[in-house]
Amino acid sequence: MKLKHYLAAALIAGFSPVAFAQSHVEGMEYYRADQFSNAKELLQRNYNNPGTDKSVSEYYLGLISLQEGNSAEAKTHFDKGVSINPEYAYNYVGLGELALKNGQKKEAENYFKEAKSRVGKDKNDKASLDIAIARAYYNADPTLYAKEIDKNVLQAQKDSPKQGPAYTNADIYLFEGDRKKDLKDFGGAGNQYEMATTYNPNATEAYVKYAELFTDVNPQYAIKMLNNLLSVNPESALGQRELAKAYLNAKQYKEASNQYRKYVNNPNHFKQDENQLSYLLFVGGDYQDGYDFASNLLKQNPNDFTAQRFQFMNAAQLPNLKDQLVPLAEALVVAHKANPENKFAPIDYNLISDELASNGKQGEAEELLNEAISNDPTNRDYYKQLALVYVKDQNLAKAADTFQGYIDNSENPGYNDYLQLATYAFYGGEQKRSENDIDAANGFYQKSNDAADKALAITKQYPKPVKIKGDIAKQTAPAEEVNSAAVPLYTEGLAIFEALPEQDRTRYNSDAKEMYNYMGNYYLDQKDLDTALIYFNKFLEIDPNNEGYRKFVEGLTK
Repeated sequence: MKLKHYLAAALIAGFSPVAFAQSHVEGMEYYRADQFSNAKELLQRNYNNPGTDKSVSEYYLGLISLQEGNSAEAKTHFDKGVSINPEYAYNYVGLGELALKNGQKKEAENYFKEAKSRVGKDKNDKASLDIAIARAYYNADPTLYAKEIDKNVLQAQKDSPKQGPAYTNADIYLFEGDRKKDLKDFGGAGNQYEMATTYNPNATEAYVKYAELFTDVNPQYAIKMLNNLLSVNPESALGQRELAKAYLNAKQYKEASNQYRKYVNNPNHFKQDENQLSYLLFVGGDYQDGYDFASNLLKQNPNDFTAQRFQFMNAAQLPNLKDQLVPLAEALVVAHKANPENKFAPIDYNLISDELASNGKQGEAEELLNEAISNDPTNRDYYKQLALVYVKDQNLAKAADTFQGYIDNSENPGYNDYLQLATYAFYGGEQKRSENDIDAANGFYQKSNDAADKALAITKQYPKPVKIKGDIAKQTAPAEEVNSAAVPLYTEGLAIFEALPEQDRTRYNSDAKEMYNYMGNYYLDQKDLDTALIYFNKFLEIDPNNEGYRKFVEGLTK
């Protein structure tokens, strides 16, 4: 599984939207929950759908324009709403709010009067309109129009249906909750929102606003309230989405993933939430589901770059899709290069380059990782990955130079980091030596020696850094001293090896055999057969089945 190198940052099999209602209602819910950009998208998306009341849509689009500071556009929406349905009262309220913001209080009052003339005798309708007018004053200037706000709230309470002395219009409680929230009285706001749901169980925005108050301090309260919402309005896209987000905020990732699966089946979902589900499936290890989901999204839109990314990322974790990885990787690179908005994250650079390099396409992998480094030269993992690509390309000199970038961008390089640099640099020196570039070779040997010293400064528990220093001593010694140059260092390295617990030695057996053989031959050259045999026999203790070596040692004793 390739993820272990790169991660620190259900409908799935048959993605087919359910035919939920798509009208002005969903956008209205988002607006009343103070999610204005989402509201705008849904109102525009569903504007021409059957069931949409366009005069209502124009009212909420006008309010959003006011939120965005675009008064001219707001007026256009309100005027259009009036022309579509002159009997719909709220576009007059919108025009009144616009007049207030322009300092035209008298004109605003005329619009509010006109609005009231369009409302029938239903008490709830009257109370809701009173609150809409109070909101218009509040949005224009809550301090300047405090008297008018209170007057309209009081009128709403008078107009509202009653249960005993209590007024039951939910809009009153919503407005009072919003005012308390603005004053940072979050407990009071929560009480008001809960009262709204009591008197109107379908007040979607009240559940959502209540949940938002508790999502950080008591996420389970938020989850409970949103489940209550979906029990009375299971098709609410807003409720489905907010519950998924609440699970995610509570770090209940499996529940979040399952809820997002339900939510993206709703035609009123947002593109970014498909991306969120793709992410959750991937990090949750649901690779086959994640692959299937991304593949279905691509059937609907072949240019969906995010779906393309997650299709590849999931496929990279599935052995049965191994044969598809190279074409998927190369298609991703093409899409990335074709559009500047198709950006890669670190995991993309790493996974794609690994796949390319592992299939003989080191040049493509190197180009991709050099781009990554150019975009973010402080990301140390890019250097590490590029060094591995150079190793696969058998260019150890470049691997060493590149891995130095990993070290330079690490806050506290560790023992293994310095040991890796020492190894790359040593073989980089070997490469340059084979090319007869002795000065470059010596530079790499020095880099290797320095890195080995830094590893030893962290711990002297393991023999590898000392072994590397001995290897360098052999390679840089005059020809007549090659057979003795590593003796002091190999002696030290073998002492460290022999002091290791038995279970820890195995990983260093190859290094130990090389050092034992060198030491045995050194003492054989010195005519000290007894000492030579000690080292040769220790070699055989590690590799008892090496018959050729055993015959060599036996020949020395005859």
